[in-house]
Amino acid sequence: MSVFYILDARTKLFFVLLLTLLIFFINNLITAVCLTLSFIIIRFTAGIPPKGFQYLKNLTLLAVFIIFIQTLFGPGETFILKPLFPESFPFFGGAGSLKWEGFILGIVIVCRLIALILLLPILTLTTEPYQIEMGLCALGVNYRASFVITAAINLIPSFKEEALLIMDAQKLRGMRKFGIKSYITMLVPLMLGAMRKAQTSSIVMDSRAFGVYKTRTWLEKPKMKSLDFFFITASVVFFVIMMFINFTFKTLY
Repeated sequence: MSVFYILDARTKLFFVLLLTLLIFFINNLITAVCLTLSFIIIRFTAGIPPKGFQYLKNLTLLAVFIIFIQTLFGPGETFILKPLFPESFPFFGGAGSLKWEGFILGIVIVCRLIALILLLPILTLTTEPYQIEMGLCALGVNYRASFVITAAINLIPSFKEEALLIMDAQKLRGMRKFGIKSYITMLVPLMLGAMRKAQTSSIVMDSRAFGVYKTRTWLEKPKMKSLDFFFITASVVFFVIMMFINFTFKTLY
């Protein structure tokens, strides 16, 4: 078990929030690549199963599309190709250009997207939902709002399990290939299942008088340890170093 599993939920919430802000602050290719590689290393050291990396393969087409659009329409004055269409080309002759700065910006955006995908499971896969709720309440968030947040997090694996059940049902009915049309047919049962679960949860919470009291009690109380303070300090130092690199090396503009 890695250190992430024994850290306080507030520490991991601070870590994820700080690095999420960092992802949106960076506009530098070197910083974006370093940040993405750092998150890959953190994912491995955190002991998280590598199954989540399979989702990155599905982003290949989206990544190529983002880079192409930014290269074509993004800012920049250094041209890779100008014009995009030869003068002899009908209707579009002499139009369009591919810009180097736009290409760099596209890579930065893709790195941001990958970094977000790698970062968020560090919190959700190493922390029980009730610990996240308890940590949010300890930070001063209303327990009703904390419950809504953790309930949304709980829906993610629930949706995944239900989608797999629907796929198994479709296979039993003779479906062998899963394309866009087959995934569209999954939307209706998924939405109906989500509505049924939401209605059931509402009845259960009402029967238990959830929300009647302004505060609630906890079986366990969160307690910050020296390891948590060390990790918070390391997170701040990492944030400062990345911001320094971001503003020192101008590779985008």
